[in-house]
Amino acid sequence: MTDSSPTPRGNGPAIDSSMPHSARVWNYWLGGKDFYPVDRMVGDQVMQMFPDISRLARADRAFLGRAVRFLAGEAGIRQFLDIGTGLPTANNTHQVAQAIAPSSRIVYVDNDPLVLVHARALLTSTPEGACDYIDADMRETSKILAEAATTLDFSRPVALMMLGIVGQVPDSDQPELIIRQLMEPMTPGSYLALSDGTNTSETFTAAVEAYNQSSANTYHPRSPEQLKGFFGGLELVSPGVVELNKWRPDATLFPDAGEVPGMGGIGRKP
Repeated sequence: MTDSSPTPRGNGPAIDSSMPHSARVWNYWLGGKDFYPVDRMVGDQVMQMFPDISRLARADRAFLGRAVRFLAGEAGIRQFLDIGTGLPTANNTHQVAQAIAPSSRIVYVDNDPLVLVHARALLTSTPEGACDYIDADMRETSKILAEAATTLDFSRPVALMMLGIVGQVPDSDQPELIIRQLMEPMTPGSYLALSDGTNTSETFTAAVEAYNQSSANTYHPRSPEQLKGFFGGLELVSPGVVELNKWRPDATLFPDAGEVPGMGGIGRKP
């Protein structure tokens, strides 16, 4: 993205192109084009310390595709609440779900102004289904649930998607409570799909610490045990909470992702 790229007009939220933002840096690592020079600079700094960061980004994106295909296919889910949407790229949640079940309904949630600018791309739905977008922080659980209810029917199963987003909430903000509050109104048979970076790599952890010093959005990789704890009270879908590329691996958009310091899993609400 260059300085001449479109920005919100009127009463739209202002985009601060002087500070790196996680969604734009992530987009850079994925090979996208929606980022500013400051995002590329920070992204390159992290890559110098941890060259496999792009592989982690690709692995997380590939996990999204496999998770949604399982949920829309084998699990029969037709409603998705995707928090921490990020910038649109190939194989977004609604595209994967509606390719399997055109009647799928998807609500995206993010609080990055640039994501809001691209909301129209996210809202392109099949005629049979629906897409909506909520501008909110993941901590605003009451707002998210209230606004999502205009598109989703919480008396029927919903898949809560939280991929690569919980790490942006420090332990002091009680991420496990946020997840519990979001899952609370969902009927039995609903699912949680969650993935995040882990502190299993010293070089990755050091790179994250450097990133946190210059970014408006700090990131907090956690232990495998902490990630598994976010699924408390849920029935884990086989193979459980595992390294990203070991969760039901298949041919993906990013087949070269390799082993990375990230884990993911899916749990069903009994």
